[in-house]
This record gives sequence, structure tokens and C-alpha cells, in this order.
Amino acid sequence: MGRKATPVAWESGLVTSRDGTRISFLSAGDGPGLVVIPGNGRRAHHYEALARELSGTHRVHVIDRRGRGGSGPQGPEYRIDDDVDDALAVLAHTRSEAVFGHSYGGLVGLHLALRHELAALVVYEPGVSIGGSFDGRWLPEYTRLLGAGRHNAAMATFLKRTRLAPIGDVPMPVFRALAHLLLHGSDGAETRALMATTPAEVGEVVRLDSDGGRYARITSPTLLLGGDRTPVYLTSVLPELARIIPTARCVILEGLDHNAPDLNAPAVVADRIGSFLPSGGGRR
Repeated sequence: MGRKATPVAWESGLVTSRDGTRISFLSAGDGPGLVVIPGNGRRAHHYEALARELSGTHRVHVIDRRGRGGSGPQGPEYRIDDDVDDALAVLAHTRSEAVFGHSYGGLVGLHLALRHELAALVVYEPGVSIGGSFDGRWLPEYTRLLGAGRHNAAMATFLKRTRLAPIGDVPMPVFRALAHLLLHGSDGAETRALMATTPAEVGEVVRLDSDGGRYARITSPTLLLGGDRTPVYLTSVLPELARIIPTARCVILEGLDHNAPDLNAPAVVADRIGSFLPSGGGRR
């Protein structure tokens, strides 16, 4: 048996965003600052292994986005620019110049780079929809089930329709069983709480569907990462984004899936991030 990984020595931080919302984040390591923006259904602590891998060379700051932990609520008028404002506040407070975003956090990172030039931007399978590539037709059903308190049915709908569970195209009862395990395990209460953030965030993915042309205005050095075990609707946009963003390049990593940064291969992803970031903290 391998040795248990040493827990990250987190330090807690707090900033106030432009609209007055309090945003909490966790920090670890030494070196140039890197702000990490988590994906939907994830909190800062889910990126502990990623932070551990990077903390020897960088000061890593992982945001608890709105609706999570000690951060304020999304609010009824939530838009992606709220998350961008929050990340900008953390960047300024920590004097960081680099960003890593995962999934929906990657979409936030791209929109942040439209407003602020970075020393480096790395995104892993950002929630970008180009030409209707993201099928959000399941969202009304998910929202209705969640509003009715039917968390298990809502989670099963999410798992089946997003195809993010590594179990293939199986009958709905299998997804219900998996949803039950997720919602009644050791992290079940937190998982149920995080489900409330999904309608507004996935709604933004759908609302922001376009031809991708807006991202041509990004001037920050950008690395687009994905895994070849992820559903194609999330990875097919990466080469297109690499064509659109003048400073971007795309790398598809063999054997990795959508949860590589937080669960399944944080060391592999951290290596790619670390290799791309400016070693001295300045601009590339």
C-alpha cells in the first residue's frame, strides 16, 4: 500500500467582490501566484491534490465560488460576470497573474481573460458551447426535480444527460443507483447542497452559446487541455477555440476524463499547468 498523501497546509482568505459579496478562498505553497477556479459541483477543497502538486513552485489560491463554503450566495440575478468579478478580486488581493479553470471554472477563466490580461491562462475542458455543441435540454427537468426536493432523480438526470459518469449508456435505474451513492455517502450532504448552484451555471453555458468569435479578443497566453475519455461535446470545442484565440494551443491528454484535475489525475494535469506557467511569475 502507498503512503497516504500529506494534507495540504491550507490558509484561509477572504475578499469582497465588486458587488459586495464576500468570497472565500484557500491558499497553499510558495512562489508566483496561481488562482484556481473550480467547476460546477466542486468546492475549493476538491482541488487539494492539484494544489499539493503545484505548491512546491507556486502559491496556489483556490476559490470557493458563490454558493459554496464561506462565500456569499449566487443571488437571483447571477451571471458569469459575477464569478469573473470574484476571481479578479482574488487575483488583485493575492497579486497573482495566472489562472487555471476547470469545466465551468474554465468558462469563467476565458471570460476573465476577455477583461484582464494574464501572464498565463490554463483551462481544462471549459464549459463552452459553440454552435449548440452543449445540449442543455435536460436543464428544465433537472431544475423542476430539484425544486420539488427530488435530489436523487435530479442527480440521475444530470449524470445520464451529461454523460460524465464513467458507466456508459446504461438504463436509468443504474444512474439512480449511482445518484443514491453520491447523495448518501460521506460527502452526500455537501453534494446535495452544491446541486443548487447547477441551474444558474448551466443556464449560463446555454445562454453564452455562440460561434466562439468573442474569444478572439483574448490576448493572454492560453493552454486548452482535455482528456480523450471525456464526452466529445466537451472536447470538440477545444481545437476550435485554439483556432479562434490567437495565443492558444490545445493538448488532448491520453487516458484522462473530465474529472482529471480534481479526482483522477491531478498530478498529470498539474505537470501540464506547471510547465506552461511563467517560472518567475512575470508575463511570458
